[in-house]
Amino acid sequence: MFLKTKSALAALAASAAMTTTAFAGDLVINFDDLNPGPKQAFEDAIAQFKSENPDINVIVNNNDREAHKSAIRNFLTADAPDVTSWYPGNRMAPFVDAGLFEPVTDLWAENGFNDDLAAIKATMSRDGEIWGVPYSYYQWGVYYRSDIFDLLKIEEPKTWDDLLAACAPMKEAGVTPFTIGTKFLWTAAGVFDYINLRTNGYEVHNDLTAGKIKYTDPRIVKTMENWKTLIDECGFVDNHASMSWQDAIAPFANGDAAMYVMGNFSVDGYKNAGLTYEQIDFFQFPEITPGLPRAEEAPADAFFIPTNAKNKEDARKWLAFVARPDVQTKWNSTMGQLPINSKAEVGDDKFLKEGFATLSTATGLAQFYDRDAPAAMAKAGMEGFQKFMLDTSTMMEVLTRLDEVQEEVYK
Repeated sequence: MFLKTKSALAALAASAAMTTTAFAGDLVINFDDLNPGPKQAFEDAIAQFKSENPDINVIVNNNDREAHKSAIRNFLTADAPDVTSWYPGNRMAPFVDAGLFEPVTDLWAENGFNDDLAAIKATMSRDGEIWGVPYSYYQWGVYYRSDIFDLLKIEEPKTWDDLLAACAPMKEAGVTPFTIGTKFLWTAAGVFDYINLRTNGYEVHNDLTAGKIKYTDPRIVKTMENWKTLIDECGFVDNHASMSWQDAIAPFANGDAAMYVMGNFSVDGYKNAGLTYEQIDFFQFPEITPGLPRAEEAPADAFFIPTNAKNKEDARKWLAFVARPDVQTKWNSTMGQLPINSKAEVGDDKFLKEGFATLSTATGLAQFYDRDAPAAMAKAGMEGFQKFMLDTSTMMEVLTRLDEVQEEVYK
């Protein structure tokens, strides 16, 4: 009971932090990223929007992602902003189903988004309507210390066997192959997703997150066995359960770890930690099952209009603005991610170019485990993944427990 009360108080505090006194005609936007690159890109976009719409008074509430996740249900029901950032797919589903988000299907039609944003339309859709406008997406993969690879004469791994073989000289040199911070759980889900996508493919990922196959299915067991091999033969930094993803940059930056399975938003963090572009590089997560079509993780970020918004007219102007190709080009170049509008330009950055090549040649794009699975299933799954990483002997215990949760969530 204490833990539940503590959690509730934390959510209320976070919700209060994202509430600002607004007056009729103000446009209130809740945003969820305080990391330097995304924060600057958002602020630049706000400045441009204000210059184009001097009659609109914009009020911004910006908070970190974990606080935003805790607060969103409270502020959507108690004192809704006019626009909020959130995620497509199953992460938007509870708010759509609860009637807390406004459909914007007509906005897509009016602005040509059905063509320009076609790649993400299915993920933004539910019950025959479209529920928001995406402004960015990004590739996941393996970021690595190219200077360490060069020193140890290691080539970019193309296959699972290549990856496992590359770990041996790292460990001999006293370098932990992988860094990670699982304090907020979703980072472990990224590793699980990639091993599952490479072991079983895109359809199995979708069937698992849709509740169509069990966690004790032999295919998922094989995924976990491969993960155990990665932990045993390569390894992750110690104490990862006490570290956020930002904390886990430190061993990467100081050379104690050589690789990081992460999204491209992390590049800004590497630069802020003192690494140069010459010291870091990127490769696609290696092939495990030979010949299996390559799918990738490509989570998208979007804006939504709450049903209880007071200024929906100007909210719609903001959504139309952030989907424009010129706005998406500038926004994503600043924060080092990829624009979704097909008429936007990819920034002149090696990671963006590699990301564009990675995603444009993939046979499927997964949103991410905690976005593709319902929230209750994702929470239990990610807790189980962290437990497994800390003690691989719990594998079947974890999978059996997830079967039980699945029965409750999907019934």
